[in-house]
Amino acid sequence: MTQYETMYILRPDLNDDQTDQAITKYQKFLQDQGAQNIETQHRGKRRLAYDIKKHREGVYVQMNYEAGGNTVALMERSMRLSDDVIRYLTTKPQVAAAEA
Repeated sequence: MTQYETMYILRPDLNDDQTDQAITKYQKFLQDQGAQNIETQHRGKRRLAYDIKKHREGVYVQMNYEAGGNTVALMERSMRLSDDVIRYLTTKPQVAAAEA
């Protein structure tokens, strides 16, 4: 299992229930795929640095978790096909020198 961080941006025109459903959808997806230590932070609606798909704002969500590489690929595919997600990025956080 590897540590990952996924930040994704949801459409700003979603209401609170739809936003919560989208967040829950990806949390449940990770749980079903066997991911562990899932931490989700709802960052709220913020202005984008530039327009994305004609949106000036977006709802930012950050998820930290441990999973296999195939799980990340499947989740990113799901986000790519979703109309609710306008942008996503998954990274591996750097391990501190003391831990290495």
